[in-house]
Parts: sequence; structure tokens; C-alpha cells
Amino acid sequence: MSQNAKANLTTQPPARSLFFFALPMIIGNLFQQFYNMADSIIVGKLVGEDALAAVGASYSFTTVFIMIAIGGGIGTSVLTSQYLGAGKHKEMKSSVYTFLITFAIFSILLALLGFWINPTVLKILKTPEKIMNDAVLYLQIYFVGMPFLFMYNILSANFNALGKSKIPLYLLIFSSILNVIMDLWMVGGLGLGVKGAAIATVIAQGIAAVISFLILMRLLGTYKVEGKVDKFRDDMFVTGVKIAIPSIVQQSIVSIGMLLTQSAVNQFGSSALAGYSAGTRLESICIVPMIATGNAMSTFTAQNLGAGKPERVHQGYHAAYGIIISFGVILILISQLFYRPIVSAFVDESSSQVAFQTGTDYFRFIGLFFSLLGFKAITDGILRGAGDIKVYMIANLVNLTIRVAVAQLCSPIWGIQLIWYAVPMGWTTNYLISYFWYRTGNWKKRNLLRGDD
Repeated sequence: MSQNAKANLTTQPPARSLFFFALPMIIGNLFQQFYNMADSIIVGKLVGEDALAAVGASYSFTTVFIMIAIGGGIGTSVLTSQYLGAGKHKEMKSSVYTFLITFAIFSILLALLGFWINPTVLKILKTPEKIMNDAVLYLQIYFVGMPFLFMYNILSANFNALGKSKIPLYLLIFSSILNVIMDLWMVGGLGLGVKGAAIATVIAQGIAAVISFLILMRLLGTYKVEGKVDKFRDDMFVTGVKIAIPSIVQQSIVSIGMLLTQSAVNQFGSSALAGYSAGTRLESICIVPMIATGNAMSTFTAQNLGAGKPERVHQGYHAAYGIIISFGVILILISQLFYRPIVSAFVDESSSQVAFQTGTDYFRFIGLFFSLLGFKAITDGILRGAGDIKVYMIANLVNLTIRVAVAQLCSPIWGIQLIWYAVPMGWTTNYLISYFWYRTGNWKKRNLLRGDD
């Protein structure tokens, strides 16, 4: 099983292997977004606009933490992928154990931090007073379950690093269905409102995390090695952290940007916030194919560099453009032709015209530019998979700076639309910086297995 997963990425035609490796990740991430979106839809429909705004205000904050988990998992799994590509299974297992222990501790610390600072952050973001209590309650429950939510994403990244991208897909389908059922029961049946939505999310993903851990331990047992496997290695920890930090920055760019620009949205009132929340939830769904293809490109790059086949990385990169453009065309058609019923899933046009108009305006505009994000994601994926992290991190920080600066400085003067105009500006700049660095070929000189920095 393990050798087949490796062969798929290092020997089969790059376009085919990349697409079929990315496909389960795309479907799985769509279910994860549906999983997260269920709270908004159910609360918005069964409780009301203010409850939707409260969950939306919480979402930007919680997404930062989840993206830290995803970024950390992807970043550290690069080392695991390169060991797998090189056939070094003993070191590969040590890598997995090292980062499971690291992030288990880290997640607990983040949970304590999030629980403590969330009321202050919501105030700094100028969250409307009438939704403040519900937003704080949602976040407090969420952060109690943070270690489970965090570890689930780390475990999923390890499955992907081992070439088993279908396993997270099956677990996400299970947990998504469970979350919706529990949401309907706790919000609709028990009348717990925002509190019920938070409890349902924590329980569903907590169960998925435990099952994921048991499956991963069984999978690692199929790799037979001689001698004792180290459960924690300092050298792997240091190398992994060097990759994880910029990967966390990259994965967190969208969520941090949402968080820092939310204060600009909040000044337009709770109705505008509800509509913007609906729009950003739809954005989160639409960018899934782009982000997943970029993550697949990272694993593809790592395994092929580990196997000594850098030419396949170029072939896979060219193929990835075709995948991104195909998805981009589909998303343009959906966002321009079907925006009304899609946004209506979150907010009713008849009951809140401001919220509905804000949501549709944002969704229709941003739908034109998703391919830009995809180009950025696959280019960043190569640099991340190669462990070439400096320029990659700079590009993502420039992206974040542009988005926040334009939103904060321009929207009070020219209106809320400036908040979303900044998004493609940031994506484009990020892509161009990463692309020109990719063209230099310096990333091919990195070798994490030799300890090159």
C-alpha cells in the first residue's frame, strides 16, 4: 500500500497523478467547508440574522487557528513526504511521531490563549454590541474543543503526506453528516441557538479526530522497519518548524486578512456583517479546489525531489495550471449565474435587503478572480514542498499587507466595496513574487534530507 502511494506521485504521468491525488483532498475540503458552513446556514435560518452575524464574527477568529493547524500540518508533512519519496520509512515514522507530539502540546496552549483573549479580540474588531454575548459564548465553547479540532487537521496532513488522501475524505464525510444532524437537533430541536451550534461542531470533529488517530497508528504499523523508531527527534523538530512557520503564514493569509479587515466591515453594521459573513463562507468553499491543488503540488514536489526527479515537478506545475483554469471557469459561471439562490441559503432577501445585497456583491465580484488564488497556491506549493521558504513567506506577507491596508484605509472613504477589491490585488502580487522566484530554479537546490537550509 505504501509503495503504491509513493509510485503514484513519483512514476505515473504527472497530470494524472497530481489530479487524482488532489481530487480526494478537494472533495474532503469541500466537506470540511460544508461542515463549518452548516453552523451559519442552520443558525441563520432557524435563529435569525443577529445569530448569523455572531457566528460570522466568530468564524474569522476561529479560522485563524484552524489555518495555523492546516499550515503546520502541511509544512511539517513536507519532511514526511520527502522521507517517503526516498524510501526511508524509519525516519518517516519518526517524523510523524515528532510532529504529532509537537502539535498536541501546541494546540493546548493555543486553546488556552484563544479562550482567554477572544472577548478582547472581538472588542478590538468592533463587533456590534448586540451580537457580542453570542459571539463570545460560541468562541468559548469552540476553544474548549480546540485540541481535537487542531489535531484532526494535523492528522489529515499526515495522511496526505503518506499518499492516503482518501482517508481524510471519508472521515470528513462522516463528521460533516454528524455535525449537521447534531446542529439540527441542538439548534432546532433543543433550541440552544449559537451555543448548540458550537457544541455540535466540537463533538463531531472531536470524534473524527480520535478515529483519525487510531487509523494513522494502524497505517504506520504497515511500514516495517528494523530497530527502534525514535518518537521525538530534535533535528526533525527544528527542520519541520523552519518549514511550518512560513506554511502557517501562507495558509493563514486568507483568515488573518478576514480577521483584520473585519473591523472595517463591522463599522457598516450587523446587517452588512451578516452579508459579508455569507460571502466569505461562499468564498471559503470556492477556493477549496485552488488551495487543495496547491497542497497537492506541495506533496508532489516533496516526494519527487526526495526521489531525485526535479523534472517531474516542472511537468506537474504545468499540469496544475490546467486544473486551476478549469476550476476557475466553472466558478465564474456559478458566481455570475447562480449567486441569488446560493446567497439565499444564508440570508433571505425579503427579510434583510442590506445583508443579501452585501453578500451577493461580494460573491459576484470575488468569483471573477479565484484562478489568481489558484496560480498563487500551486506556485507557493512548489516552494513549500522544496523547503524554499524565505521568498515564499515574504510574498504571503506582502499579500496580507495589501489586503489589510487597502481595506482599513480606503473603505471608510469609498465604501465597503474597497474591502473586497483588495483581495485580488493581494493574490496577484503574491503570485508574481513567488512565480519569479520559481523561475530562478533556486528551489531545486534545497534538500531537507541532507539538512540544507
